[in-house]
Amino acid sequence: MFPAKPTSRSILFTATIFFLLIFTIYVTANEDPTVETDNEGVDSDLQELIAIDEQGGGGGEEQQQGDQQKEAEVLSKAQRIVLELNSDNARRVIDQNEFVLILGYAPWCARSAELMPQFAEAANKLKDLGSPVLMAKLDAERYPKVASTLGIKGFPTLLLFVNGTSQVYTGGFSGEDIVIWARKKIGLPVIRISSSVEAEDFQKKHHLFVLGLFDKFEGHDYEEFIKAATTDNEIQFVEVSSSSVAKILFPNINATDHFIGIVKSEPEKYIAYGGIFEKDTILQFLEYNKFPLVTILTELNSARVYSSPFKLQVIVFADSDDFKNLIQPLQEVARKFISKIMFVYIDIADENQAKPFLTLLGIEDSENTVVSAFDNRMSSKYLLESNPTPSNIEEFCSRLLHGTLSPYFKSQPIPDNKEKILQVIVGKTLDDLVLSSPKNVLLEVYTPWCINCETTTKQIEKLAKHFMGVDNLVFARIDASANEHPKLQVDDYPTLLFYPAGDKANPVKLSTKSTSKDLATVIKSLLRAKNGCPQR
Repeated sequence: MFPAKPTSRSILFTATIFFLLIFTIYVTANEDPTVETDNEGVDSDLQELIAIDEQGGGGGEEQQQGDQQKEAEVLSKAQRIVLELNSDNARRVIDQNEFVLILGYAPWCARSAELMPQFAEAANKLKDLGSPVLMAKLDAERYPKVASTLGIKGFPTLLLFVNGTSQVYTGGFSGEDIVIWARKKIGLPVIRISSSVEAEDFQKKHHLFVLGLFDKFEGHDYEEFIKAATTDNEIQFVEVSSSSVAKILFPNINATDHFIGIVKSEPEKYIAYGGIFEKDTILQFLEYNKFPLVTILTELNSARVYSSPFKLQVIVFADSDDFKNLIQPLQEVARKFISKIMFVYIDIADENQAKPFLTLLGIEDSENTVVSAFDNRMSSKYLLESNPTPSNIEEFCSRLLHGTLSPYFKSQPIPDNKEKILQVIVGKTLDDLVLSSPKNVLLEVYTPWCINCETTTKQIEKLAKHFMGVDNLVFARIDASANEHPKLQVDDYPTLLFYPAGDKANPVKLSTKSTSKDLATVIKSLLRAKNGCPQR
């Protein structure tokens, strides 16, 4: 499900989970591995978990330490609700239970460590709900043969076995997401609420849900609602037949029948559906409205964000403290572009999430707030180069939406080329020094990681010295990994391009495998051609 890639920033957290897993394995190893005995032990653990004393006194640091200890106890006991699989019991557990949701993990995997508490939380909730889903985990590194047999290939991997047949997990990665997905897959796509008390209790426990109001749970519109609930893998659907109950969940509802709306725990909390009652149309509405006004990107929700249908995305990188001051005005801007632009925030200090984007923009060392945008229809990127004030961000988004924003091409700072026989070109100077230059230009396109580029560069330096007396010929090079230009599209490095003085739109590609002597011969031939263009 994810590539296995340990990260240094998560070593401490991973180690903590690893020791917890060792303890869990020890406990499991001292119990009878049969399903009946395990379930009996699990019930006991659950009662312990439910009966945790929530009363406490004191304040300040003592209270904080007590809360942290209580959270650790909850996690530890929740972990024990999850059955530990091994080479002896894995197949038996799957064969003897109708529904088994398995987490395949590796102790060293940071993403496994992040998912483990969410999986344990989901096990807790499903147990409270009386769900028939048995939650289990497998150390795929310790039991590789079992992992291979079950179809676990990466870490972490979630698989649901229904009567022994597996299906890949396709939901989100919070505890609530896992619960919703599991319940839908066992045939419970919708929760029916019949009273005000039930509605109030449900509202306290769910921060995102879809409400359906139908006076009768039958007919075409209701059937399409159920189809949408069954097809969707991420959002809890709830149905009511009473408009008074519906108002508790969706206070500004005006309809008394045949109504659908999405509820979120944020400023833009209630959004009513106004389309036709068809499954696909309902699902499309949810795809564009299920996200917050500003989505905070994490490891757990990144797959959902990247697969969203939004073609236009505005991504803000900022320090967590700076973002606290920016979030409210950013939400106000985002509200004006609902269903049109997706707004995402990434902590600029998060190397895993932020650095790939910042590198793509050529500003990987930036520590200040960065506002960027991506148009996935054209693979174009944009950068707000003025101060990230609310008004500037709004104008930036408006131009992005209307297609009047100029794409951003990364560039190194403009260098000093005085007295250099081999000119250094950057993205910002390619137009002036190459494409608009009245001279012939031989340009080497290279990257620092290119194995053969160094040899070619030495050849070009020799040729530059050889042709030093030719006034209408310039030798130059550009680092393609740090500089971009819409008219420089090169995929192979090194590449040698000769731009004739009279035809810059049609550069001549020279062989990088040629000797210096052969290249000199070709260059002389091109210079002799009329206006610097090769004769046909």
